[in-house]
Amino acid sequence: MTHEPHDPSAPDDTLEASEPGAAGEPPTEKKERVLHTRVPVVLERELKRFAENLRMPVSNLVRTILEDAVAAADKAGEGVEGQLKRMASHLEEERKRLHDRLADARNKELLAGAVAFQPVRLAKPAACAQCGRDCAAGEQAHLIVGEPDSRERAFVCAACVPLA
Repeated sequence: MTHEPHDPSAPDDTLEASEPGAAGEPPTEKKERVLHTRVPVVLERELKRFAENLRMPVSNLVRTILEDAVAAADKAGEGVEGQLKRMASHLEEERKRLHDRLADARNKELLAGAVAFQPVRLAKPAACAQCGRDCAAGEQAHLIVGEPDSRERAFVCAACVPLA
């Protein structure tokens, strides 16, 4: 882009940092900075034509376009981030539901194949295979004794032990 004529009375847009003060104050900076860039001739012509139609300096037009582009990119990023969070939450819920369904099916299978219920005192917390209640360590429960080839261990709480 070609340089616009500089108006001596206009504020200077360049970056200026003063030296830190004697007391170690941070350098002061002007709010706006000049950004130089190379653009294709066609783009320069289009920007100048557009700025002329809007009756504004090319630099103001470019600044406005850049600000709008950054704002749009931020909005798009926020939207995508929100969608990703919702999808991750949905996947977590579905994973938990599937896990619960599989555990329920496994527990029903263990209960159906039970040969006996051995009274035990739990050394570690465990969930009841029948009702799902969390049983604490030290609590009385019953070990489901299944067929000899069954290696899975499951427990039922005292309230869920079948009487017959």
